[in-house]
Amino acid sequence: MAKERKERKSSGASEDEYDSYLPALMPIAQPLAPKKLNKKMMKTVKKASKQKHILRGVKEVVKAVRKGEKGLVILAGDISPLDVISHIPVLCEDNDVPYVYTVSKELLGDASNTKRPTSCVMVVPGGKKKDLAKAEDYKENYDEILKEVPALGA
Repeated sequence: MAKERKERKSSGASEDEYDSYLPALMPIAQPLAPKKLNKKMMKTVKKASKQKHILRGVKEVVKAVRKGEKGLVILAGDISPLDVISHIPVLCEDNDVPYVYTVSKELLGDASNTKRPTSCVMVVPGGKKKDLAKAEDYKENYDEILKEVPALGA
């Protein structure tokens, strides 16, 4: 299966890629980003990752949310076991941090410039040093995503 994905990725067949991940979604993956928003999120994560304005993994994301860091949390919808990330949406809601699910941990890992699948990331405009000048590269897409996320949850 991984070999098929690599072949699809190299051939550029990204249209069917989204649909191929849907059967593996867990039942609590709500709000799930639609195809168009998912593509925009992956571009934003990729650009934010290049600027080092991203936190990867459950431990880093939970720590940042508890400290009151503001940003967008993106969770993978195909994590197994479910308990690994099941507490993050509740934590985000308690701290007024927007969150959204994407279809695949592989896509999230690729977008965040890691070789491994990633269960969750947090895009923090300005990063740890709050350098907002570097955030201009992806800020427009980030703001559009933040506008669309609350509509998904309704």
